[in-house]
Amino acid sequence: MLRYFVLASAIVVGACVVIAGWVNRDLIRIKIASVYAPAHPRPQPSGAPGAGSAGGLRGDAPWALSVFPECLTQTSHSTGPRRYVLGRLPGGAVPIAAPASLNVGDCTIVVAGDAIFVRRGADRFRIPPPARLYRAPGSLALFRQAAGGGNDLRVYEPSKGTTVHP
Repeated sequence: MLRYFVLASAIVVGACVVIAGWVNRDLIRIKIASVYAPAHPRPQPSGAPGAGSAGGLRGDAPWALSVFPECLTQTSHSTGPRRYVLGRLPGGAVPIAAPASLNVGDCTIVVAGDAIFVRRGADRFRIPPPARLYRAPGSLALFRQAAGGGNDLRVYEPSKGTTVHP
C-alpha cells in the first residue's frame, strides 16, 4: 500500500512542477547576453587576386528570368493544372521554336530544345526542362512543368527602356 502512495505522490508532484513551469515559462526563460570578442583581420588567401569572385552566378533556376529586373519584369505567376495554366497565356501568344536566341536589354535568352538558358554578364542560368517560351505582343511567357507534375506559368514584360530582339 505504501508503494502506491509514494507512486501517486510522485505523479502529483511531477504534474504540479510541469504545470508551474508552464504557467511561469516567461519568468524562467534563459537569457543569453551578447559578448564582444575581438578578432584580427586575416590576410587574403594566396592565389590570384579576386580569384573567387569573378566567375559569376551559375545554376539551374526555374525563376531565372525573374532574377534580372533590368531586363524583364514579372507581371503574373500562375500554377495549377496544365489546362488552367495555359489558359492564362497572354492573348496572341505563340511558342518560340528552338533553336532561338532573344536579346532583352543586356540579357540573352537562348531556347535550346526543352531547356532555356539565360545569360547576363558573367551570370549563367538554365531553366530546367521541360520549359517552353511564348512570345506575345509586349510580353514573354515561360511555361514549365515542375518535377512533381505541377505546371508553372510566369509572364514578363520588358523593363523600361528595353525591347525584345530576335
